[in-house]
Amino acid sequence: MKENEIEKLNKKIIEEHEDQEIVLGNGSVDSSMILIGEAPGAKEVEAKLPFVGQAGKYLEEFLHVLELDRKELYITNTVKFRPTKISSKTGGKINRAPSKKEIENFKGYLFDEIEIIQPQVIITLGNVPLKTITGNEKDKIGELHGKAIKVNIKDREYKVFPLYHPAAVIYRRELKEVYIEDLKKLKKFKEKA
Repeated sequence: MKENEIEKLNKKIIEEHEDQEIVLGNGSVDSSMILIGEAPGAKEVEAKLPFVGQAGKYLEEFLHVLELDRKELYITNTVKFRPTKISSKTGGKINRAPSKKEIENFKGYLFDEIEIIQPQVIITLGNVPLKTITGNEKDKIGELHGKAIKVNIKDREYKVFPLYHPAAVIYRRELKEVYIEDLKKLKKFKEKA
């Protein structure tokens, strides 16, 4: 049932965005947790899977701390294609943050994914998914990380557990300990949920 609904939704996303290289959500549709990132990077586009590149290495750590297997999760992104800009140094494509319009264009799909999966916990990774899920532009990951909050999506209440994006840990080493502590809090929270 859920598989069919996700398949239909994925088909719709691909049809409506045929000019873009779409990276769809992946994992168990029966998962009690949905993990939401910002947007795919180059490696994700190549593999057609979310969280496989550098951030994927941190996802392994995430799974290890939570004692989970990737197959037990449903993983997706707020925006389903790779937003890029041209690097002034190399002249090649590099990642950029998605625009408000790009986020808005994919928000409905994300909420449909959540409605189909009906997870016990939504884990947002970074500011973009956090603000998209809460609907509040003033929300900041620096203030809300590691704290459970509640949101209403399509007339249903969900528990949200915001975390720093694993890539933030790559660029800001001082976040490593905070990130691990937040994962431990998430593990306890998940056991109670």
